[in-house]
Amino acid sequence: MTHVPIYPDGRRLLDGRAVVVTAAAGTGIGYATARRCAEEGARVLLSDHHERRLAEAAERLGEIVGEAPPTIVCDVTDESQVRALVAGAIDALGRIDVMVNNAGLGGDVPLVDMTDDQWNAVLDVTLTGTMRCTRAVLGHMIEQGSGSIVNNASVVGWRAQAGQCHYAAAKAGVMALTRCSAVEAAAAGVRVNAVAPSIAMHPFLAKVSDPELLDSLVDREAFGRAAEPWEVANVIVFLASDLSSYMTGEVVSVSSQHP
Repeated sequence: MTHVPIYPDGRRLLDGRAVVVTAAAGTGIGYATARRCAEEGARVLLSDHHERRLAEAAERLGEIVGEAPPTIVCDVTDESQVRALVAGAIDALGRIDVMVNNAGLGGDVPLVDMTDDQWNAVLDVTLTGTMRCTRAVLGHMIEQGSGSIVNNASVVGWRAQAGQCHYAAAKAGVMALTRCSAVEAAAAGVRVNAVAPSIAMHPFLAKVSDPELLDSLVDREAFGRAAEPWEVANVIVFLASDLSSYMTGEVVSVSSQHP
């Protein structure tokens, strides 16, 4: 029988921290991260490019934690919107202590059939979008002398998977971006780390993905199941918190996948 994990209680790991989470609408890792941060005592701002789903996510989170968080619509492929997100979050929260760069775009197409547009779309959201958000918030964090940025990478940045050349390249780029920006920010007391999940199952992923592909990925997991989105969020909370104070430039695999 597959072990069913128990949802954890909050431990005030982010008490009073101001946290921004991108791509926080829906049912995936972004929303789970926003919820776990709020349950750990953070003041959270949600962002997403989908206005209706963002409002629904904020309402749903408000029902759980007692007050709906502020939201800002942002398309991470638009530099002006990214800058407006950071400025708006500072206005709403007073500062930004934690930035979770969760926005990403996937796809499944063999390289020989991949168009430039398909390649560029995935790279623009997943890698360049993460760079834009990191660049925009770094100045603020460096000025205040503290902060934690957590990027969402993927195990495919390390491990080969057919049909994923664009996504794998983008996630490998996120890993490299994490390491290099961490070195640049360290002297100011700002940390930059990343998580690299294997597979976290949620309704949207199940809806848009090939069931046979998902089953094959789950079969490679030692636990015999996909991660719950909140299990990935727990590691993001750890990297955002003081418990990881001596970690920067690290990419933490959130996976039970075996070769």
